[in-house]
Amino acid sequence: MAESAAAVAAMRLDKWLWHARACRTRTAASKLAGSGQVRVNGQVTDKAHLKVRQGDVLTFPQGDHIRIWRIVDLAERRGSAPIAQQLYEDLKPPTADNRITPAQPPRSPRPDARDRRRLRALSGKQG
Repeated sequence: MAESAAAVAAMRLDKWLWHARACRTRTAASKLAGSGQVRVNGQVTDKAHLKVRQGDVLTFPQGDHIRIWRIVDLAERRGSAPIAQQLYEDLKPPTADNRITPAQPPRSPRPDARDRRRLRALSGKQG
C-alpha cells in the first residue's frame, strides 16, 4: 500500500500523521498539526497543510511521550498498523527519559474539601 516517493512527492502534515497512525482520526491529526506542538526539521509549525517529504524529521507529543520520527515513505492511503510502521523510523523510542511530566500546581495553604473532611474525621465531628 505504501507508494514510492516518485509517485507522491509531498503530502499534507495532518494527512501523513493520520496515515502513520500517530492520531486516531484525521480531525485529531489536523488539530495536533495546527496546535503548534509539532516541529518539522526543528521548526515549529502550526499549519496542518504544511507539505512533508521523505527525510523530514517530525517531533511531536504523543500520549505522555515526545516522539521523534523520520519520514521514510509517503502513503497513498491509510493502511494497517504494520504498514503504517513502515512509513517512519522512530529515532527516539518512548522511554522514561522523554516522558512529559506535568508541573504540579503549588498547593494552597488553605485546606481544601478533602483536607476539611480529614480534619473532621480526626476531631470526631460530623457534618
